[in-house]
Amino acid sequence: MLASLVSIKNPLARSLTAAVTIGSAITLTAAIVLGATNAKDESAYKTAIYTTLAGTGFGALLGLVYQGQANQSASAKPLTDQSSAPMVEGSGWQDWRNFVVVRKVKESEEITSFYLKPVDGGAIPKFQPGQFLTIKLEIPGQPRPIIRTYSLSDYPDPCDYYRLSIKRESAPKELDVPPGIASNFMHDQVQEGTVIPAKSPSGKFVLDLQKTLPAVLISNGVGITPMMSMAKAATQLKLDRPIWFVHGARDGRFHAFREEVSAIAQQNSNLNLHFVYSRPRPEDEGHYHSTGYADTALIQTLVQQEAEYFLCGSPPFMQSLREGLQAAGVPTSRIFFEAFSKGKPAPTTTQSTTARDNDKIGGAEVVFAQSGKTFTWDASADSILEFAEANDLEPPYSCRQGICGTCMCKISEGEVEYQTTPVATIDNGSALICISKPKTARVVLEL
Repeated sequence: MLASLVSIKNPLARSLTAAVTIGSAITLTAAIVLGATNAKDESAYKTAIYTTLAGTGFGALLGLVYQGQANQSASAKPLTDQSSAPMVEGSGWQDWRNFVVVRKVKESEEITSFYLKPVDGGAIPKFQPGQFLTIKLEIPGQPRPIIRTYSLSDYPDPCDYYRLSIKRESAPKELDVPPGIASNFMHDQVQEGTVIPAKSPSGKFVLDLQKTLPAVLISNGVGITPMMSMAKAATQLKLDRPIWFVHGARDGRFHAFREEVSAIAQQNSNLNLHFVYSRPRPEDEGHYHSTGYADTALIQTLVQQEAEYFLCGSPPFMQSLREGLQAAGVPTSRIFFEAFSKGKPAPTTTQSTTARDNDKIGGAEVVFAQSGKTFTWDASADSILEFAEANDLEPPYSCRQGICGTCMCKISEGEVEYQTTPVATIDNGSALICISKPKTARVVLEL
């Protein structure tokens, strides 16, 4: 009954309803008692009448007071902290959640680790080894927040923190462009105590913990980060799966986590290490296994059986390995890779087919519903994201390759088609606009 009273907004109606309800209940109860006892005494009838009146009065008062108490409870309840999103059982949390940097560690000449714990002190979900974290940075001088994705480089047990290990990106040689905005900000400005919003861990570049087929983890530079998570998970969970951990670096100064990986290998007899330096120094003697590069030729000498291959590193490095492994007869279904920057474009259809597709969607109507803007699709645009930016909209994005899912938005009408297969998980009724174009004559996006 109390829940029903709360739903009645008019106080007089609520008071009358409560009075009638309670009064009727007491009257019915009194009648049953009098009938059952066959009472003839006049005082018994008076008592029943007085009890009914008292109950009716109490009901009227309850109807007036109860909603007031409910309102008071609601007003005393703190407002939802928009920067700390609610948890979603089993899958993390919704939207952004604030994390604080509790530790900052330099791992090599270029890579620094940041240990993050939730500001709200709540639990954080265990992630799959190899997944990444999307963070949002408020960088002075930038017109909007910078969103970036970084692989999780640890696999803590219990999982009470996340670790991001970030390489300082310098300006490309011979190009008049600034160095990496986000990575340099993290290295120079972010300190212990800095609060950074993050989304729940995600990504499909993961080590399947149920498989027994050997896994070969091949990386160079900062590509070692997801491999760290995979190797630690395999060791902690005592997986009966042979693993090769092959990492390439210039020399010891640029080799992050060397001691940490070596310590993991001592705990796991199934973990085979191989460090290869391209330009080792005399003081690196004893800390690496071969000189050269982590290429297909090296992998073929180390792995003599069927296996799955996980690649992470610079785009040329991964492209060379993918082509080399495929040429060596490794099925593409057993080659997995992670990249957050564009490498060699994927093969496309014939030029005549592409031209026909562009003609088909060239006149499509694209509606950005939240912005209240409608435009005619420009067939020269590389993606809906690029088209939106060309029309002065600022959708969130990070990888621009369909990997991180940052650009995902709802589609209320129409369909899109993808230029490459999305890696990120896509919600029903949504699309990744960074790698898609309109498929129908009208597309309505919640942007």
